[in-house]
Amino acid sequence: MAGVSLGVLTGVVLTKEVRLAVDGGETTVRSFGATVGDVLAAVKVEVGPHDEVHPARTDQVRDGTSIVVRHARPLVLTLDGRKSTHTVTALNVGEALQQLNLSGRMATLSASRMRQIPVSGFALDVRTHRRVTVVRGGVRLDALTTGRTVRAVLTQQKITLAKGDRVRPPMSTFPEDSEVIRIIPAAPPAPVHTVAVSPSVSSLNWAALARCETFANPKSFNPDGPYYGMYQFSLPMWQAVGGTRTPLDWPATEQTYRARLLYQRVAGRWRAQWPNCGARLFIR
Repeated sequence: MAGVSLGVLTGVVLTKEVRLAVDGGETTVRSFGATVGDVLAAVKVEVGPHDEVHPARTDQVRDGTSIVVRHARPLVLTLDGRKSTHTVTALNVGEALQQLNLSGRMATLSASRMRQIPVSGFALDVRTHRRVTVVRGGVRLDALTTGRTVRAVLTQQKITLAKGDRVRPPMSTFPEDSEVIRIIPAAPPAPVHTVAVSPSVSSLNWAALARCETFANPKSFNPDGPYYGMYQFSLPMWQAVGGTRTPLDWPATEQTYRARLLYQRVAGRWRAQWPNCGARLFIR
């Protein structure tokens, strides 16, 4: 009788009550297994090399031990149009974003963050929210976008381009967070030259005059006048010879044409226009 009692007592001592959570489902089992791996084998829970098991499969099991198993599952992620495949042990979309270090970013998702991810795998589309600035002339537009290209941003903001407008960065570029998109208007057509320049005026050394005035820089600006361009026009004189906008808006050829017209208009009295450098016109 004593022998029978001892055997029953030994069997009770050797079995352990273990709490087992497999992919979120929880149960309690009794097992004779000495390690986590033994318990999982006894209840026929298969684990692979990418599965998450806690504690480790080689750890000893005691009465009351809790074992958590997360099976690996494939996740096909399309992030802002770029597709990649990952292996995650997340049970839902929110956990998957955390494992992929994407949980802290504002984004539009193709599925709820609470959507369960089956072991067979899941496809998720993520479009991040990015702040961009569109600059057109003197106007700045700040926008929050999920656009995958600069073209998509302009479409979302209902911005249409005029013929000849240029965009930087290019339209197919992915707009990063804090991107500045610049719309550069097309250059206006060159004004029609209706007044002829005499050959004697054209033959003067205009290049030497420009070098003396501004090192021949068409974008030169002197706020003291103000004076503009490579020949340092004042705006009234520029307009008097048919110039539009400012000299800075036009290339060197247009500025030279207007400078020659000015010389003709003042009948060669260049000293009032270019007192310091005008004599360079006559250098051969």
